[in-house]
Amino acid sequence: MLRLLLRPVRRLRPLLPSSSSFSGSSGPTQNWTETIDYLDESGSVISTSPGARPVIPSQDSTFLAGSVHIPVSRPAAAARLASLALRHPWGPELSARLDSLPSPPCMSVLLSSMSCLPSSDPTPCLSLFNWAKRQPWFEVEKSEPLFNVILQRLKGSVQSEQILNLFDEMLSLSEKNPELLRHFFPSLNLSIQSLARSSLLEPSFSCFKKLKDRNFTQFNTQTFNSLITLFLTKGLLFKAFEIYESMESSNCSLDSETYELMVPALAKSGRLDAALKLFNDLKLKNPTKNKPSFSVYSSLIDSMSKAGRLDSSLNLYKEMQNHGYKSSNSLSSSIIESLLKSGKLESAIEIWNQMRQSGFKPSFSLYTLMVESNAKSGKSNTALELFNEMEKSGFFPTPGSYTSLIEMFSNSGQVDQAMRVYGSMVNSGIRPGLTAFSSLLSVLAKKKFIDLAAKVLLEMKASGFQVEINASDILMVYIKEGSVELALKWLKFMESSGIRTNNFILRQLFESCMKMNNYQNALPLIQTYILSGGKVDLILYTSILAHLVRSQNEENESIIMSILSNTKHKSHEFLCGLFTGPEQRKKPVLSFVREFFQTLDLENEQNSAKYFINVLLNYLVLMGQLNRARCIWKVAYENKLFPKAIVFDQHIAWSLDIRNLSIGAALISTIHTLHRFRKRMIYYGVVPRRIKIVTGPSLRMVVGKVLERMESPFEISKVVLRGNGEEVLEWFKKPIVQQFLLNEIPSKGDVLMHRLNVVFPCSAPDLRAKDMFNKGAAFVK
Repeated sequence: MLRLLLRPVRRLRPLLPSSSSFSGSSGPTQNWTETIDYLDESGSVISTSPGARPVIPSQDSTFLAGSVHIPVSRPAAAARLASLALRHPWGPELSARLDSLPSPPCMSVLLSSMSCLPSSDPTPCLSLFNWAKRQPWFEVEKSEPLFNVILQRLKGSVQSEQILNLFDEMLSLSEKNPELLRHFFPSLNLSIQSLARSSLLEPSFSCFKKLKDRNFTQFNTQTFNSLITLFLTKGLLFKAFEIYESMESSNCSLDSETYELMVPALAKSGRLDAALKLFNDLKLKNPTKNKPSFSVYSSLIDSMSKAGRLDSSLNLYKEMQNHGYKSSNSLSSSIIESLLKSGKLESAIEIWNQMRQSGFKPSFSLYTLMVESNAKSGKSNTALELFNEMEKSGFFPTPGSYTSLIEMFSNSGQVDQAMRVYGSMVNSGIRPGLTAFSSLLSVLAKKKFIDLAAKVLLEMKASGFQVEINASDILMVYIKEGSVELALKWLKFMESSGIRTNNFILRQLFESCMKMNNYQNALPLIQTYILSGGKVDLILYTSILAHLVRSQNEENESIIMSILSNTKHKSHEFLCGLFTGPEQRKKPVLSFVREFFQTLDLENEQNSAKYFINVLLNYLVLMGQLNRARCIWKVAYENKLFPKAIVFDQHIAWSLDIRNLSIGAALISTIHTLHRFRKRMIYYGVVPRRIKIVTGPSLRMVVGKVLERMESPFEISKVVLRGNGEEVLEWFKKPIVQQFLLNEIPSKGDVLMHRLNVVFPCSAPDLRAKDMFNKGAAFVK
């Protein structure tokens, strides 16, 4: 009532600047245009208050009181703008309402109004911001908080286009003014983080690359973490490492989230050294606060265990327990598995016992792993104990558990235990696997339980497995052991069951029968080998011929000849043609031999051809076919099968090396080479100082005795026969030497032929006429 009785009196009075100005800058001071004095009845002044003053454009939010602009407080102005934006979220109507304001708001009022808008709907905030950008009073230098407010309200999964537009707008503004790039760094980081957290890989990385290309260095840790998380989630480890390297190069500090991301990622990718370095940095950075999390320990321990760095893995495992972390079943299983694979069964059992004592119940897979590992290590008692414990815990044994036990008992040779587990496995309805069958068949074969092995093999075949390989393996076991009878019995079982073996094993069994002089069973084997597509090479044919050379039984010789005939090898045709007459061959022996050598692949079969020549010359010498033998030696030397056998060292020394030849080949080569030496010395007058025959310790006595019977001048030493050139020339002139070297051996009654037959018992060769001397010399030439 007293206020109503007072009479206001207006007077002009200068006052302080208006407290309602919220521009935030020190603008020009404006005085009040009038002052109101409140008087009592006596005219005394009770109080004085400001009246009105002119409005400051772009600084004051005002309302009209008649024709006077009255200042409004900042919260009221911000609420006014926010109410307009909420009432008209977008469109021309909002722009018209905002344009009709008596006075434009300042940047701080605009920020306050945008901040008080609800964050669930960014449309009013974005519309208000778009209207303000078009106004002349909009200050770009102070616009970063506005961008930040909008970006906080935009959801990258829905409004990614608006985020990208704002990002591009900030970049375009910074192109005009490079200093703005540093000014916008919070909003730029926030835009990348929003896109990355919404799993938008390409947009977020594109924004990151754009800033990197502009030498932007104000990335914060959250930006790097969001990008690293995104790339790890997408499985792009190399890109995550690239972001991490950019983080290091930009000297950005690593926080605990970065360590939590990078240490497991580096460990799982195999970069254990880098992971350990980061792990140690995390512990040293702040030992009291930055305790590594369980996921960091778990990833490091698991990766290092799988990489074989078990000592470091166990140390980390103990350190993790000291920090109070409780190991998980998966982590313990991983460590135990790695220890078992490296053969450290005792350490694995120690961790196993720790798990049991801490109250963990082992999983089914862990039980299975322990049973199989102990079984494979030969600890049968521990394996059976764990197997029974596994059954008591309610876990049904797996085929792998049964298989490991069967394999363990099979490897230790415990046939009864292996068959008992096999029977239990079959009775429980589990079909044995290939490993179980193979292990059981292996021990049965080694123990020579052939009937039981046949029964298990037929059960394996009934289960749908291919049994040819396993049956062939058993056959190979008997062959390697030399049990030819068991091998033949098993082969007969295979044939009766319709199980085929390969030609390699048939050949091995055939060769074993030949070595055991079991020629009667070898004959059908070679026939089966040929019918199944097997190829008889020169080595196999030569080995059969070697048995014929060594045989002293006519019945066996007949069977071996049948075997040679069944091979159908070209060498057999050559051997048969070699023993026929010139009328049937229709060509001389030398031409026939040369044609045969042309069919041989001497480049690839040189060793095989040498073996064949040695054995064949043995056979021809024993059969008394010296002339044919000399033809074969001559052609073999022409084809350079024995290139270093004969050496002519001008007038100093001539030598013959027969150390690597058979007895027959050595005798024939000695005779033929001495004949060549004789012709060069007598016909051409070339006489060396010495002649030597290198025999080696095995052929020294054989060749020496043959030459000694003809009173040769060669001296017999340990490995060489030596003779003076002049003395050998005189020896060559003796008639008996001429007959010997020209193969003109008179008869069985002759002393020389008698002594030769003592060494090589055989029928005497056909006698040749003495007038063939000159013809024979020309033929050899």
